Amino acid sequence: MNIRITKEFRFEMAHALLGYEGPCKNIHGHSYQLSVTLKGIPVDRPGVSQTGMVADFTDLKKIVHEEIVQHFDHALVLNKDTPASVYAGLQEQKLILLDVQPTCENLVVYFVNKLKNVLPPALALHSLLLKETSTSSAAWYAEDNE
Repeated sequence: MNIRITKEFRFEMAHALLGYEGPCKNIHGHSYQLSVTLKGIPVDRPGVSQTGMVADFTDLKKIVHEEIVQHFDHALVLNKDTPASVYAGLQEQKLILLDVQPTCENLVVYFVNKLKNVLPPALALHSLLLKETSTSSAAWYAEDNE
């Protein structure tokens, strides 16, 4: 029987949208909330410490922290085509330059790709939900992308 498990993460991040015709063209920050949901069959092997678990939440926390949170928490994230004058003097800060616009939607896709590359084969990434604010979010579902 397939079961879905979800672990939530929080991090602070700043970004700016290159060429955007609104206030988000300016560097600003958000308190992001990321929910990662896996789907799998709970381990059913007597004597194995993970019996009854789809995955150990501690293992999931370690993977997401190493692949996403430690890099993006308190970072400034910009499109790589952003003029260097915008972030001049910030090179010694935590600066991430992406190939895409750092929108909530693009960040979800980026995070999905990072996680798909490191999750154990027995675990399926079911969905990611990234909340940029308390009222704005972007979601990715595996079933929509098969």
